[in-house]
Amino acid sequence: MSIPETWSQNTENAVWIIRFPRLCGAFLVGAALAISGATYQGIFQNPLVSPDLLGVSAGACVGASIAILQGWGSAAIQILALIGGLSAVGITTLIPRFFRNQSNLMLVLAGMIVSGFFSSMQGLLKYIADPDTQLAQITFWTMGSLNKVGMNDILPVLMPMLLGMIVLVSIRWQLNLLSLGEHDAKTLGVNVAALRGVSILTATILTACSICLAGTVGWVGLVIPHLGRLLVGTNNKYLIPASIFLGAAFMIIIDNLARNLTGNDIPLSILTGFIGAPAYALMLLRQRSQV
Repeated sequence: MSIPETWSQNTENAVWIIRFPRLCGAFLVGAALAISGATYQGIFQNPLVSPDLLGVSAGACVGASIAILQGWGSAAIQILALIGGLSAVGITTLIPRFFRNQSNLMLVLAGMIVSGFFSSMQGLLKYIADPDTQLAQITFWTMGSLNKVGMNDILPVLMPMLLGMIVLVSIRWQLNLLSLGEHDAKTLGVNVAALRGVSILTATILTACSICLAGTVGWVGLVIPHLGRLLVGTNNKYLIPASIFLGAAFMIIIDNLARNLTGNDIPLSILTGFIGAPAYALMLLRQRSQV
C-alpha cells in the first residue's frame, strides 16, 4: 500500500539530507562517548575518569587544526583528527613500556604528559592561525558541533563505531573482574594486559571517531556512566548497554537544544557543560547522602 505524498520536496530534503544525518551523528557520538567513559572508569577503577584520559582529544585537536591551517576540506580534517587522536594514545601507551612500568597509575601519568604536550602544540597552532578565518574555525571545531554533519561524514566511521560498541558489549562482564584488582583478576584466569589493551584500543577508536564527527564534546563520557550507575547499578553487564542508550538520548537532546535555543547553532560543549556539571554535582550529592 503506497502512502500518498502530502509533503513538499523541500520538506523531504530537510528531513533526509539535513535532519536524519544529524540525528544519526548525535546518536553515534553520544553512545560512543558514554560507553568509552564507562569502559575507562571500569578499567582504571576511578569514577572521575573520562574518555580523553590518555590524550585522544588533545591529539585529535592538533590533527584537525593542522588540516584547517592547510585549508583542507572536512574529509581531511576528519582523517587527520583520527590520526592525531590515535597517535596521542599510541605515544601514551609507549611511555610505560619505556619506563618498564605497566601499572594503571603510570598509564594515567603518561596520558597527562601527552595531553599537556599536545595541548601546547594546539596553543602554538592557534597562535600562528589567521585570526579572521582559521582561528575561528579551529575554536568552533574544538567546542563541538554537528551542524555540517552529513551521511558522507558518517559512513566512513559507522562500521568502526558499531564494531567497537559490539566488542565492548561482548567483553563487558570481564570488566567486572578488573574491578577486583590486577592480582585477583589474574588469579581468576583473566589476561589483564590483553583485556586492558583491547578495551583501551576500542574505547580510543570510539572516542576518536566521535571527535571526527562532532569535534570535542565534554562531560558526556563522565556524566552518563554515573547516571547509568544510578539506574542499573555498578555491574558492567548492565551498565555498558545502558550507557549506550543514555548517551545517545542525552546527545540527541543536547543537539536539539543547540539547534533551537537561538538562531545559530550553539557549540555542543557549552550546553553539555551547563547541563552536565550541575547534574554531576547533584549525582555526587545524592551518593554522599546515601552513604
